[in-house]
Amino acid sequence: MASNEPKQGSGGSGGGGFFASVVSSLSNLGSAMTKSVNGLMGYEGLEVINPEGSTEDAAEEAKKGRWKQEDRDSYWKMMQKYIGSDVQSMVTLPVLIFEPMTMVQKVAELMEYSYLLDLADKCEDPYMRLVYSSSWAISVYYAYQRTWKPFNPILGETYEMVNHNGVTFICEQVSHHPPMSAAHAENEHFSYDMTSKLKTKFLGNSIDIYPVGRTRVTLKRDGVVLELVPPLTKVNNLIFGRTWVDSPGEMIMTNLTTGDKVVLYFQPCGWFGSGRYEVDGYVYNAAEEPKILMTGKWNESMKYQVCDPEGEPLPGTELKEVWRLADTPKNDKFQYTHFAHKINSFDTAPKKLLTSDSRLRTDRYALENGDLSKAGSEKSRLEERQRAEKRTREAKGHQFTPRWFNLTSEVTPTPWGELEVYQYNGKGFLVDHNSDIKTFAKELKGITVF
Repeated sequence: MASNEPKQGSGGSGGGGFFASVVSSLSNLGSAMTKSVNGLMGYEGLEVINPEGSTEDAAEEAKKGRWKQEDRDSYWKMMQKYIGSDVQSMVTLPVLIFEPMTMVQKVAELMEYSYLLDLADKCEDPYMRLVYSSSWAISVYYAYQRTWKPFNPILGETYEMVNHNGVTFICEQVSHHPPMSAAHAENEHFSYDMTSKLKTKFLGNSIDIYPVGRTRVTLKRDGVVLELVPPLTKVNNLIFGRTWVDSPGEMIMTNLTTGDKVVLYFQPCGWFGSGRYEVDGYVYNAAEEPKILMTGKWNESMKYQVCDPEGEPLPGTELKEVWRLADTPKNDKFQYTHFAHKINSFDTAPKKLLTSDSRLRTDRYALENGDLSKAGSEKSRLEERQRAEKRTREAKGHQFTPRWFNLTSEVTPTPWGELEVYQYNGKGFLVDHNSDIKTFAKELKGITVF
């Protein structure tokens, strides 16, 4: 297979969050970390806690960050000026903190437990529909707790998935400034549409990620439309301590057809892990009366029970399990689930694969094979190509136009800002696929495709 590169748009060096922000030239913290981080820096964003419940003191816990101890002082001096700001224009981190997956692939992890949406479509009880659907929305949080950074998608990059529960899925990076992606999935029971524009706030040793986006699911049997508003996400202990992820706050899923909704509260993680993973809430009717209580842990299972108008369990009823986490690999290097490995492989690829597909990225592929040097050089090459393509496009007065999604005139409000909405144009999955997957799989190792 000849070396070729897809004609995609460009942008800068990628822009999807804090990890795309920091230079790799770091040096020396010394013995100052014998004190707690709060005591050292006097800044509340640098609180060190241990989410796993260990009794180690803060000084010992602080030594376990993703950075070497001697790297932190120089890093901290460099990054103080960014505290409180959106970090999407900051410079690129070394590839050693990346996972071999891009952000548009990571969106597809929502489909692992898509059978829950099938059950929601088959269900006649309007409140149980919300139990199934909200459990589907919760199920992805186990995958989202990974602390490795996905590669930033290149403008126009795509990811397609087939061969999973009858689901076809496509996601495209539709904008670079601001970074935005759009996705569509469907099977015989549901269709899924998402537009996402992340907003971030850097706090020193942590980052807040605000999910400025719109997610809608249509259940095909009755045409019921569900809209999801997730909580924000916090990445804690970026430099000092063991890095971990939390999503405190409310998740709301509303049935736009009937007015029913489910409100679930993600408990914030306290000292020594108290409350971490816990989710509690109710399914309400349109009159905001509780009908079903839900409880569980997003890294384990969710349960439900019919309740009275006061929110108390009805006598004679019991908690029933609606979702349980599937078995996961032991000691996996990147904390992948079996499904994450599956979507990162050719098993879920269409027979004819777009040259813009994430699987073809040479930096991602090199990292998957443990070649950090090549992954870093290929990442730099792709980023420079983005910049060159952007300069060429601007010189010609051209604007990038997504291939599989159209920008609509709709601007929708979200809790974190307004969002321009993209809609799938129906051209994907079967059209204009120009590389045979079996041939590519055999030849990928020695070529440059993306």
